[in-house]
Amino acid sequence: MGVLLELKNLVVRFYTQEGIVYAVNDVSYQLQEGETLGIVGESGSGKSVHALAMMGLIPQPPGKIESGEVIFEGRDLLKLSNEQMRLVRGKEIAMIFQDPMTSLNPVLTIGTQLTESLKLHLGMNQSQANKRAAELLDLVGIPDAAKRLKDYPHQFSGGMRQRVMIAIGLSCNPKLLIADEPTTALDVTIQAQILELVKQLKREFNMAMIWITHDLGVVAELADTIQVMYAGRVVERGPTKEVFRDPRNAYTLGLMRSLPDHTSGQRSRLMQIEGSPPDMRILSKGDAFAPRNRYATPRCFEEQPPLLPVPGGSPQHLAAAWYDLRAELAKEREAAKESVR
Repeated sequence: MGVLLELKNLVVRFYTQEGIVYAVNDVSYQLQEGETLGIVGESGSGKSVHALAMMGLIPQPPGKIESGEVIFEGRDLLKLSNEQMRLVRGKEIAMIFQDPMTSLNPVLTIGTQLTESLKLHLGMNQSQANKRAAELLDLVGIPDAAKRLKDYPHQFSGGMRQRVMIAIGLSCNPKLLIADEPTTALDVTIQAQILELVKQLKREFNMAMIWITHDLGVVAELADTIQVMYAGRVVERGPTKEVFRDPRNAYTLGLMRSLPDHTSGQRSRLMQIEGSPPDMRILSKGDAFAPRNRYATPRCFEEQPPLLPVPGGSPQHLAAAWYDLRAELAKEREAAKESVR
C-alpha cells in the first residue's frame, strides 16, 4: 500500500470578536491506501475542523489556514483553486456529515441530489444517472429504490437519510471517504446497521476512510488505526488494538477509563477526566492536558511534547508525553497490591 494522503504541519485559526481561536495546531499524519483511520477526542479538539480544512470548507473569514500542506496523490489540496477543488470533492474525496437533514437540500428530491455529482464528475446523462442512483440506493439498503428517487428528504427516517448520504458519498467511487460523526444522532440499533453497511462497502470498494467520532467503541470495531486529538493536536496515534491495550498518553487513558467495562461481569464506577477542556483562545506553552493530568511533570507545563514512537511499542505507535505512562501505571498496581497486604 502507498501513501494516499499526507498532512504536514497543518495550522488553522479562527479570528473572532472574542479573540483568536487556535483550532488546529501543527497536525501531521499519513493515511495509507485502503486504511481506516478513527479520529477521537472531545469537542473542540480539532477533529472536524482539520477535516473541513482538508476539503477547503473552512469559512474564510473568520477561519484561516495559516500554514501546512495537505498532499493527496501528489497534489497539495491547499494550493488548488476553488474550481479545481470542486472537482476533487465528491469524485476523489467524499464527506458525510453528522446531520443528514441539514446536509440534504429539503426542496430537492433525493434523485436530483444523487444524480448531480454523477452528471458533474462522471459525465452521465440523466437516464444513466437515474439508473446509477437507483443502484446506489439499493446498495445502501433502501427498498423500492427507483421509486424513492422521487421522494424528498423529509419522507425518509433519520437512518434512511444517513444511508442516502452514504450513497451520495459513494456515488463517484472516491478513493477517500471522510465521515464526520455520521451515526451520533441515530439510535444504537440504526447505528449498528450503518456501521455494518460501512464495513461491507469498504470491503467492496477498497477505499480509505477517516471516521471522526466521540465513540471509542465505534473506532474499536471499524478502524485499523486510532488517532487521539486534544486541543488541536495529535496526542497519540497507532494500531487500534495496540493503543487500546497499551495507551501511552494520559488523555487516551482517561477516554478509555470513562467507558463502561462489559468484560468483567461486575459493575464498576465510571472514571471521569478531572477538570475542564482548555480555552482554545489560549495557545498553551506546554502540554495543554497537563492541568488535568495526574501524571504530569514540571516539564509538561513548560514545553510541548513531540509526537514520538513509544518505547517497547510498534514503530507506528506514537505518543506525545514527557512522562512514562506505562511505568506510572505499574507503580499504581504495585501500590494497590501493597495496600491489600
